[in-house]
Amino acid sequence: MITILSCVIIALLFWNIYQYQSKKARDRDITYIKDKLEQMKTSQSSQKILVVTADRQLIDMLDLLNQLAGHHQEKERQYKKMEASMKRMLANVSHDLKTPLTVIAGYVEILQNQPQIIEQERARLLEQVHTKTIELITLMNTFFDLAKLESGDKDIPLEKVNLTEICKNNILLFYEWIQTKGLEAVIEIPEKPIFALGNEEALNRVLSNLISNGLRYGADGKMIGLKVFCDETLVYVEIFDKGKGINETEQERVFERMFTLEESRNKAFQGSGLGLTITKKLIEEMQGEISVQSKSFEKTSFTFSLKRLNK
Repeated sequence: MITILSCVIIALLFWNIYQYQSKKARDRDITYIKDKLEQMKTSQSSQKILVVTADRQLIDMLDLLNQLAGHHQEKERQYKKMEASMKRMLANVSHDLKTPLTVIAGYVEILQNQPQIIEQERARLLEQVHTKTIELITLMNTFFDLAKLESGDKDIPLEKVNLTEICKNNILLFYEWIQTKGLEAVIEIPEKPIFALGNEEALNRVLSNLISNGLRYGADGKMIGLKVFCDETLVYVEIFDKGKGINETEQERVFERMFTLEESRNKAFQGSGLGLTITKKLIEEMQGEISVQSKSFEKTSFTFSLKRLNK
């Protein structure tokens, strides 16, 4: 009996020692985790919290903490990116608005200070004022359109549209421009109608943006192309040229809000750097995707896809 009691006492003693050591190790690990979290908070570090332990509950907590830390760091990265984008946008908006306003003010000042100006010159100056005013209005509408798209305030109802017909109509609108520039037009649009889930107004703007972009900044390749093709589930539209193109780094950023480059293709849209952003937003609103591929003086293409619908 005494032997059994002694064994029980020894077992309890070892258990208490084990419990004490386990608690001490857990307290040490928790203190380390707390200090690490404080360090990550102060330094905005992206490193993970690593602890060697066999404690299952502590392992689960570490997994959750690392997930939360990763989520927070991603949100922080997105916030900083958006903040930089907004600052760049404000600077560009300020510049883009200032330029036409300065020109308008200059012409108005001439008209005010030179009342005896000949009628022909007066008419020319008033025409310039009108042109710059329209440019200003177009620019403001571009900013408002993007704001409405990003806030979800712009209603883009989706319906069955004849994509081949819409593409034909849009390329015809640029026929005179293509002829004037002496470009070769490569048009590959099937005779048989292809239907897609989309919005005609949004598609007209997307195609107008992409075709005018190719004409303005790919004209040195002496051609402009539009191709419509499909598979069982998607319909694709490709607008392409053989101009100077867009280098690989710029391709990754060309759809970013307010991203502009020296002699940028993106500046085709009123110089605001919003045209391709709006184009991408409209495609996404129609549940589609858009991409760009470019090789200088070989082929630069913007291709978007939409859900194909049967008759």
